[in-house]
Amino acid sequence: MGQFGIGQPLRRKEDPRLLRGEGRYTDDVNVDGQLWAAFYRSPHPHADILSIDPAPARAAPGVAAVFTIADLDADGVPDMPCEVELSDLSGRPMWKPMRPILARGRVRFVGECVAIVLAATQAQAREAAELLKVEYAPLPAVADSESALAADAPVLWEALGSNVPVHWQNQDSAPVDAAMAAAAHRVRVRIVNNRLVPSPMEPKAALAAWDAQAAKLTLWAPTQGGRRIQANIAKRYLRLEQDQLRVISQDVGGGFGMRGQTYPEFVAVAWAAKQIGGAVKWRADRTETFFSDYHGRDQVNEAEMGLDSDGRMVALKIVTLVNLGAYMAENGPRMPIEGGGRIIPCCYHAPQFHFSVKPVFTNTVSTDTYRGAGRPEANFLMERLMDEAARATGLPREEVRRRNYITQFPYRTPMGYVIDSGEFARGMDDALRMAEWSTFEERRTEARARGRLRGIGVAAFIEAAGGRAPTEDMRVRVDAEGAVTVFSGSHAHGQGHDTVFSQLVNEFLGVDPDRVRLVQGDTDVTPRGSIGTFGSRSSMMGGGGLKASCEKIVAKATLVAAHLMQAEPAAVRFETGVFRAGASETTFSEVAAAAWDARRIPEGMTPGLDESCLFQREAENFPNGCHVCEVEIDPDTGTPEIVRYVAIDDCGVVLNPLIVHGQVYGGVAQGLGQAMVENALYDADGQLVSATYMDYGMPRAHHMAHVEAGFNTTPCRTNPLGVKGAGEAGACGAPPAFIGALVDALRDHGVTHIDMPATPEKIWRAINRANAPA
Repeated sequence: MGQFGIGQPLRRKEDPRLLRGEGRYTDDVNVDGQLWAAFYRSPHPHADILSIDPAPARAAPGVAAVFTIADLDADGVPDMPCEVELSDLSGRPMWKPMRPILARGRVRFVGECVAIVLAATQAQAREAAELLKVEYAPLPAVADSESALAADAPVLWEALGSNVPVHWQNQDSAPVDAAMAAAAHRVRVRIVNNRLVPSPMEPKAALAAWDAQAAKLTLWAPTQGGRRIQANIAKRYLRLEQDQLRVISQDVGGGFGMRGQTYPEFVAVAWAAKQIGGAVKWRADRTETFFSDYHGRDQVNEAEMGLDSDGRMVALKIVTLVNLGAYMAENGPRMPIEGGGRIIPCCYHAPQFHFSVKPVFTNTVSTDTYRGAGRPEANFLMERLMDEAARATGLPREEVRRRNYITQFPYRTPMGYVIDSGEFARGMDDALRMAEWSTFEERRTEARARGRLRGIGVAAFIEAAGGRAPTEDMRVRVDAEGAVTVFSGSHAHGQGHDTVFSQLVNEFLGVDPDRVRLVQGDTDVTPRGSIGTFGSRSSMMGGGGLKASCEKIVAKATLVAAHLMQAEPAAVRFETGVFRAGASETTFSEVAAAAWDARRIPEGMTPGLDESCLFQREAENFPNGCHVCEVEIDPDTGTPEIVRYVAIDDCGVVLNPLIVHGQVYGGVAQGLGQAMVENALYDADGQLVSATYMDYGMPRAHHMAHVEAGFNTTPCRTNPLGVKGAGEAGACGAPPAFIGALVDALRDHGVTHIDMPATPEKIWRAINRANAPA
């Protein structure tokens, strides 16, 4: 309907304010009389705590209080649970330890919080924390999941007796083994999906202020929507009613999944503020953020695929180890099963499928959701298998994919999820055409003449979007001047909600986007039934709720318009911001003004235009795509250069192509970061040796290439807007496309796989191993 509605490349409304430096983040907020918090963290990966002497810290200048787990226990503060429920094939449930807010008796990873110190300044709090005297008895540690399975490995939880809390399988393996044994071709891969440190621009921070007169606590923190955290902290940890805790998340400098959880630091800061009856502020430095934000990925996958003589899959077996870290985060064990499991075997039909997952405890930071939440791992594994299948069968890489694509929709996956729509082969053809795949060998030859190794990779992928929570609450209010306020529980931290929601209002109400205001990130004013932003859910869930709310607005406004024009409501039509009945017409703004005037509306009608909708989804949606990456390698140094990158994405109905392309670019950048340079590396003793940006690689401009992006649109059939998520697709497509291109460039050197990150040193060593004398 609207000039700036669905499908228009409207520039982001958010950007001018942010570019002027007018963003307001948690650290920008201060309260008179606030104290600063600092956490004393364990220097040991595994140790018993023999004693804690807080006296030296309490005596330090400016110190107001020092709290340990003894203080929280005395106040009845419970430990933190894991939300995931899993069981093995016999029905035995997963063993789940609780995590104390501060360490109780034992520390299990470097950086675990042991005490919180409050002082007048941040410097005083940090200096005092260093004065705490803690006596430890160090214990053996284990940092990687494979080592943690050894019979003599240190056990983190003695009550469990091993480091594996459950062995989950989708079914017995016998039918798959039989099909595999009969296969004409069998291919195997072993993949290490490297651990990542989420790196938002904004370090972890929190400010909590207790108002004794109102008996209410306000917590400012960077979150992906405060309602879940509000309910969790208020009721479970502070014994408050939900409305006694106000959570404010203004601008958030990056979410990526890890800002959707309740962290121990948030609970400790909120509890401390309530204890002292005042305000407490904490801001982590970058290294502390490395230890306090949950990490991502860290899986070891072994997989086998059986194919018939025509190159079609007949059986698939996957064995996954997922490194949980020392404690189970809220969603940690869910990543390969309910994260990646929602889409595996990805774009392909697997007649027989066996999936085995062992979550494993180690002396490391816990892992949880990180952009893609299990789906990048699953797609990477399947694409590496497909490249191996091409090698084994002699089929071209694109052809072996084409023969195995899902073609009939709706399609029920082996894990029971229903993919409603997609055109996978068409998307691949579009990508290959844009990337000039058919003429690549000419470019390889030209590069070889210059002493360079050139390769090209193709990767198909599929995502699952919409999040686990099936509802989202949205509210739309039109004032007497016709301006619109959208109250959203779906929280923006880079996705462009302010712009896209304004476009939807323009589409459905005809109101200019500049007259639409977004209110979010404050639990005192956002809808009560809101959940937040995660799992690429905002376009479907927030957009669906916004559409329904606008429809309610139009329905009521139609009655007002009919009253003004003295027409029957059934005779009134609304389009492009104008109500018409025969020769009569009135604008939306005129109707809005009348709607707030009790004298100008039908008798018995409540004045105003203010509607909300608790939107409930029918199903998730499944964005997908195909990416092609072309690289050149300097064989003398192993340095790769991406010379071309093509991304074709099926995001369903595209609400704003400019913003969707931006989401794809960001996802590609993070995916290439994992593939090329990022690696959270622990040594054998459990020390994080990449705890600063001096040691942890981050993607930079020279790692990227211009992304040639396009759309392969198939509207989603299960939501009213026809949309599919867009935020995580790039992180799914980039790693396998890049690694596939590298392996293709190195094929004459006998290289069939390189684990991520594929650093120049790793590539150089692979080349020189092949060139070494026998």
